[in-house]
Amino acid sequence: MRITAVETIRPAIQPNLLFVRLRTDDGRIGLGEAFFGGRTVESYLHESAADVLLGTEDPAPEAIARTLTSYTGYAGAGVETRGNGAVDLALWDLVGQEAGLPLVALFGGPVRPSLPTYNTCAGPGYISKSVRQRSDNWGVPSGGPERWDDLDAFLNRPAALARELWDEGIRGMKVWPFDQAAEATNGTDISPADLSRGLAVIEAIRSEVGLEMALMVELHGLWNRRGATTILQALGPYRPYWVEDPIRPDAVDALAALSDDTDVSIATGETVVGRRGFLPLLERGAVDVITVDVQWTGGLTEARKVASLADTYGVPVAPHDCTGPATLAACIHLTQSAPNGLIQETVRAFLRTWYAELVDGLPEIVDGRVTATTAPGHGVKLRPGLVESDQVERRVTTA
Repeated sequence: MRITAVETIRPAIQPNLLFVRLRTDDGRIGLGEAFFGGRTVESYLHESAADVLLGTEDPAPEAIARTLTSYTGYAGAGVETRGNGAVDLALWDLVGQEAGLPLVALFGGPVRPSLPTYNTCAGPGYISKSVRQRSDNWGVPSGGPERWDDLDAFLNRPAALARELWDEGIRGMKVWPFDQAAEATNGTDISPADLSRGLAVIEAIRSEVGLEMALMVELHGLWNRRGATTILQALGPYRPYWVEDPIRPDAVDALAALSDDTDVSIATGETVVGRRGFLPLLERGAVDVITVDVQWTGGLTEARKVASLADTYGVPVAPHDCTGPATLAACIHLTQSAPNGLIQETVRAFLRTWYAELVDGLPEIVDGRVTATTAPGHGVKLRPGLVESDQVERRVTTA
């Protein structure tokens, strides 16, 4: 198998998303994707990665992952890492197609027949305008609530949203009612009023659907240890399934101390890069759940190693997905084949809007559970006619 073309597609519907297609001399197309800074990642792929890909006979994911690792910035999660992650995903898709097997089978087969999922309560326009994790990038419509805008719903109608998800068979949900309080103080402290306001969201959900709903609380790494400690101690009686990214994950000592000071499970990892990034967290016992992002950590090749490393420390994995439909499919293959796979993040607002508008072969969620596709590779393809439409920008580099 030889790569004959590197193709990138940036859809207007989601400016932060970049699809990557690798075309081969035997007519196959492998699909990958990158999220955040799509135009910049596109430049890297065509100006740097394409030379490697087009000049390699039988490009295997492991070998290409090593070759594309740059000398400068190799420990970071910048453009090169995101671009390499997209390439790696597309290469695994090609390997699966060539073998005629789904990725879950190539990874050793499923360890259980299906996975539980949870719904991250975003809206269709969430983080679509910039790469900033701030409330001005939440994409909440100014003209009032819209269908599937679960972010507006959890802020303003949390009990009704929880009931709707429960009745749909979804048994897990993630909310972030403290972010605006962090913006007010740079995460140094939280006022009693802001703490009460955030807790009111949690109280409403628990009062409506009880403790059987796995309730995740996201803090987006916006807090320092003082503010995070206050919030986690206040959340304790509500028994969250986990609190995610209370502190930046590279503040390993502070995160370990926070873990020691509270009884709440801590999840982190979507912005952590590779095994070397996760190892200090695991060694210090600072994390209870690893939320590795398959793209941002450099691809499936590295993410599988992260999952195995976490398993060595007795820590489960629950991969992050707010970053695209092919990534979601890949996450399910990974999580279902990992012995320490815990639960899979999904965003119904994405699945029922722009994911479905861009691709075919999306994983189907039934009663809150999902199973990896049996189609070869990860199973996701761009919808017919998308590449030729005037709703995308396309660029191709050939040998």
